[in-house]
Amino acid sequence: MTKPDLFRYVLDYFRKNNPAPETELHHANPYELLVSVILSAQCTDKRVNMVTPALFERFPTVFDLAKATFDDAFPYIRSISYPNNKTKHLIGMAEMLVRDFKGEVPDDADDLQKLPGVGRKTAHVITASLFNQPNLAVDTHVFRVANRIGLTVNAKNPLQTELQLVKYIPKKDIPDAHHWLILHGRYVCVARNPKCEQCGLTDVCKYYRRLRNKTKPKVLT
Repeated sequence: MTKPDLFRYVLDYFRKNNPAPETELHHANPYELLVSVILSAQCTDKRVNMVTPALFERFPTVFDLAKATFDDAFPYIRSISYPNNKTKHLIGMAEMLVRDFKGEVPDDADDLQKLPGVGRKTAHVITASLFNQPNLAVDTHVFRVANRIGLTVNAKNPLQTELQLVKYIPKKDIPDAHHWLILHGRYVCVARNPKCEQCGLTDVCKYYRRLRNKTKPKVLT
């Protein structure tokens, strides 16, 4: 199977089984999504969703968060990973958003990366999810799933993974592909003991092919 055929097969499978994928981070507006994505770094979406309702009740707008002190915001996210840094990032992000962008979440990935706590991955999540731009965010799930299936070859880091993937994923599918790969990695192609018996991609999966070859009984001659 050629590389374009592999991508077509995988994307068709995801499209058929999850035609309208979306982030599992709960949010009601761009501000809330940006805060949630910043908090989700090295933390589960489930944990983020547990703390954001109280956070957003206390700081319902970016203007409210921009006025917060460290001691105001920290108690609301203390159960999140790296709460000290993330508290500083959230307040700094809000201050810059108010000062430089009139409180509006920018739709440009480069502008987003100027904000504290926002790197390439977060900027791509925001621009793809909110503005349907063809920017692919690569997290640990995307990195793992793409490598296991064989969509990427010898990709050593998220950027290499991203560049290999966008070479073959049609631009119109990139926002959905991000969610498809993440959700597949979160619930099926998990890091330990992947659930291959539940996966519909075993016919083309490089990882499964290797696993099957290892378990084949040796033929005595």
